[in-house]
Amino acid sequence: MKDKLIIVIMAFVLALVVWVSYTFYEAYQPKPLILQGEIDARSYNISSKLPGRIGEVFVKKGDFVEVGDSIFSINSPEVQAKLKQAKAAQDAAGAQKSQVNNGARKEQIQAAHDQWQKAKAAEELMYTTYKRVQKLYDEGVVSQQKRDEVYTKYKAAKYTSNAAKQMAVMVKEGARVEVKNAADAQERVYAAKVDEVNAYIDETMARSFHKGEVSQVLIHSGELAPTGFPVVSIIDIEDSWAKFAVREDYLKEFTKGKIFKVKIPALGSAIYEFKVAHIAVMGSFATWRATESGKGYDMKSFEVDLKAVKPIKDLRVGMSVLLEL
Repeated sequence: MKDKLIIVIMAFVLALVVWVSYTFYEAYQPKPLILQGEIDARSYNISSKLPGRIGEVFVKKGDFVEVGDSIFSINSPEVQAKLKQAKAAQDAAGAQKSQVNNGARKEQIQAAHDQWQKAKAAEELMYTTYKRVQKLYDEGVVSQQKRDEVYTKYKAAKYTSNAAKQMAVMVKEGARVEVKNAADAQERVYAAKVDEVNAYIDETMARSFHKGEVSQVLIHSGELAPTGFPVVSIIDIEDSWAKFAVREDYLKEFTKGKIFKVKIPALGSAIYEFKVAHIAVMGSFATWRATESGKGYDMKSFEVDLKAVKPIKDLRVGMSVLLEL
């Protein structure tokens, strides 16, 4: 009985010694380094190209949108007014072009012809008068001064008749080719202005240019939206990655293309494979850490992005990711 007790005691002591030895062994083993990152994803801002007041926002946070879906509308009375101005100018240019191409009215042509005939009749009268005065001058009845005055009036009547004739011909023939081309170009200019304003009107209905989930609605119905200011933000979770801040003395563990096994606590105990996709130095605002005394420099942080090898269901932006080195 006594021997059995001694054996039990010795076994207990031996077990205790083994347990203490193992505990000390484990305590002095280097512990694995756990790095914590978080899920990030590509985001897009849907902004207003026109300044104006938001008419209606057709989406809310959490909605999924596809390319071409209506996101919000803009009320812009100024653009509608510009459209009316542009259309009025286009109509005026079109009327001007028609007038140039159609030429003068028949009444204008007839009036120009009558003016020529009137000037022609005056020329003929002055020519007859000049011939009579010339004959009297040859007979010595009238002075040379009188003859010269009549001759000058005849020449003036002749020039007036010729000018009236050219005017009648010009009115009948219509505008020159250059004038017609200018009128046509002017009409095209104002047609382009109408197209420009219509393009702005199309922008009063903002549509999604990318698929994703609505993450923020920054401006609501009735509020003013300046040009280029984001109204709605969307996130494409399919274009996501795990973002880590890695101290540079651990950076040698992260080579581009290397695959790590990580955990995402929010999704349970499953293990996921992520591949190093991008490494970049962080800004001067990143945390620096002093090295051991005597090394003379500080550790800088680098941003390391890892992308999932396979799509992960229920992944969300902001979820923690644990990586063991």
